[in-house]
Amino acid sequence: MTLDYAIAFGAGLIVTLLAMPVLIPFLHKIKFGQVEREEGLASHKAKGGTPTMGGIIFVIVPVLIMLILRPAAFVNTEMMIVILAYLGYAFIGFIDDFIIVVKKNNEGLKPSYKFALQSLLAVIFYLVYQSIAQTSIYLPVLHVTWEMGFLYFVLVFVMFTAESNAVNFTDGLDGLCAGTSMIALFPYVIFALVQEKYDLALFLLAVSGSLLGYLKFNLHPAKIFMGDTGSLALGGLFAASAMVLKQEVLLVIIGGVFLAEMLSVVIQVGYYKKTKKRIFKMAPLHHHFELSGYKETQVVILFWSAGVVCALIGLLLAFI
Repeated sequence: MTLDYAIAFGAGLIVTLLAMPVLIPFLHKIKFGQVEREEGLASHKAKGGTPTMGGIIFVIVPVLIMLILRPAAFVNTEMMIVILAYLGYAFIGFIDDFIIVVKKNNEGLKPSYKFALQSLLAVIFYLVYQSIAQTSIYLPVLHVTWEMGFLYFVLVFVMFTAESNAVNFTDGLDGLCAGTSMIALFPYVIFALVQEKYDLALFLLAVSGSLLGYLKFNLHPAKIFMGDTGSLALGGLFAASAMVLKQEVLLVIIGGVFLAEMLSVVIQVGYYKKTKKRIFKMAPLHHHFELSGYKETQVVILFWSAGVVCALIGLLLAFI
């Protein structure tokens, strides 16, 4: 069993390391490059033209690994929710990325359309999951189970839509999103092992290995970006994993960096609409740190460190 985990992680890493040098020049050739916003930071203008949509590799590779190592997992309802959430939100991101690179602007899929698709998937996953599981959540530390009834639908809806967008907001600096996602995946691997959901642990390790391989090419200066294809997929994966592992509450803690990034945007937009003033120098939050004098690599390391703290606190709260 342990060997399977090592193989899943190693295969994800090696296949991605081999695939990226092929994908990057291909994306260059078909001109699938990043389009930087006009209102974006001047220091980021040079990133224009860097291939995007690299997330397609760390989405496809782990699924193929599961097909080879654990084909029986694809008839397990909980595993299918997780895998389809990963693929489904990746598909939404792919549509967004495709529109961006074809039109050569950063508008992409209209926000209302994107949210509608995210919402549709959230509803589908809720309906499937509630047919096989209880609509209750476990409150860590208190050791109390709360039957939420219909409110559980609201929670799941917010989890999927908010988490996918939160991870998407985090994807703004070289290595930032991939690194924080790898860190945040670790507690869910532990939860899956403790709960004897071995197929889920295997899949998350395959994703982690693939993310590590991708990170080699995404560290500053990045040779490729994950695009919405990757960031929305990771958000969907976190929400689905938290749901089937009944760790919905700890998603807020473990994904603390993602939450901070999303809240900075919400606060900035809301405050500006009311006062025409800004609280942050720029949102999402990582740009505020850049404009405060931090180098891009320093911000990434700072946020990775915060991610480690959030992950450790999440693990501590789960087992005390």
